[in-house]
Amino acid sequence: MVEPQKKYLAGWVIDGSGGPPEKDMLLSVANGRIRSLEKAAPEKGDSNRLDLSGCTLLPGLIDAHVHLFMSGTYDPAVRETQLDTGFDSVSGDIFRRLKASLDHGIVAIRDGGDRHGHALAYKTSHLDPQVNPIKVITAGRAWRRAGRYGALIGRDPGSGNTLASAIKSSREKVDHVKIVNSGLNSLVQFGKETQPQFSLEEMTAAVTTAKEMGLKTMVHANGSVPVKLAVQAGCDSIEHGFFMGRDNLSRMADRQTIWVPTAVTMQAYIAYMEKTAPRKGLPHTGKDALHPVEGARRNLEHQLEQMAMARQLGVPVAAGTDAGSPGVDHGKSLKEEIHLLIQAGYSISEAMKSATRVNARLLGLDNVGLLAAGKVATFVAIEGPPEDMPNSLKRIKGLFINGKQVI
Repeated sequence: MVEPQKKYLAGWVIDGSGGPPEKDMLLSVANGRIRSLEKAAPEKGDSNRLDLSGCTLLPGLIDAHVHLFMSGTYDPAVRETQLDTGFDSVSGDIFRRLKASLDHGIVAIRDGGDRHGHALAYKTSHLDPQVNPIKVITAGRAWRRAGRYGALIGRDPGSGNTLASAIKSSREKVDHVKIVNSGLNSLVQFGKETQPQFSLEEMTAAVTTAKEMGLKTMVHANGSVPVKLAVQAGCDSIEHGFFMGRDNLSRMADRQTIWVPTAVTMQAYIAYMEKTAPRKGLPHTGKDALHPVEGARRNLEHQLEQMAMARQLGVPVAAGTDAGSPGVDHGKSLKEEIHLLIQAGYSISEAMKSATRVNARLLGLDNVGLLAAGKVATFVAIEGPPEDMPNSLKRIKGLFINGKQVI
């Protein structure tokens, strides 16, 4: 049965392509798909025409990097408890984090894993699209080298297994593969890099195995060498990428490897450290150690410089928040990451492309992320003109998924 067309009169449209906003547009929808998007003409007495002339329409937002098992709390005791909370206890929290994301116009998220695979279990057994229609793409549990960083989000391949063989033999029905190939950033030693966790041979075999299984690979990597090996291995995305340098960005531009900078994590650390870190008496090692506030600030500044460079070189940049990190709340933090993209020199439309079309490509969601004829009618109406963004992203007039209004 063919449904009658519904028409939405938009004051402005940002279609997700990266092009400039269009003013006074008419979006026509039928059977959950976009029939047309064209300049609006005067039309009176049409009961199927919803007036959103005071709003900007854009594709439903996507967060390319979250951890559903954690909240954004700063409280270390609570965070420690969350690491080993059982599924029955955490499932309600995951529901609320997904709801918070949906309330902020986010229609899909990519989860980077947790040590117990709670996000995967929730998606498999609890996610009800009738209650919360957000799309969840998850790695289940990440892979790391034994004894190296990453225990909070995954596991090692196990004795006698290579990374590739462990990926191939895993029985978890994941949506993508997450590999940890470096450590964390230092907040007291600017630019300090850690050694890669896996060799080029190991990374290449793992990425090849994942591709043979029909799975993309996201790689946590900071520093020049860990990023270089991941890109050379053919990974689909670099997560974080602090201090990876121009040469790696050029490689990523050539290969169109997607970068998820998660710059908002450093912004959150700055806010936290300014309130809590004492100015004297910190247990730093070495005379050149920085105060954590200064270290986080310099890390953020450097990341913004890399983001600007990525724009110049043509690296596809995806908006991801690492929600669940300290100070990075699910849902509302995506607005802050978009703001940092704009701060790095991206136009409003380019930043929105990172949070829509680029992310849709990264998650393998071909029918969303772009407002165009034939695409699924998944879009959000934000009160006010484009120049009010990203602050106006909290003023959602309506959220539509597959042609149905959910907010």
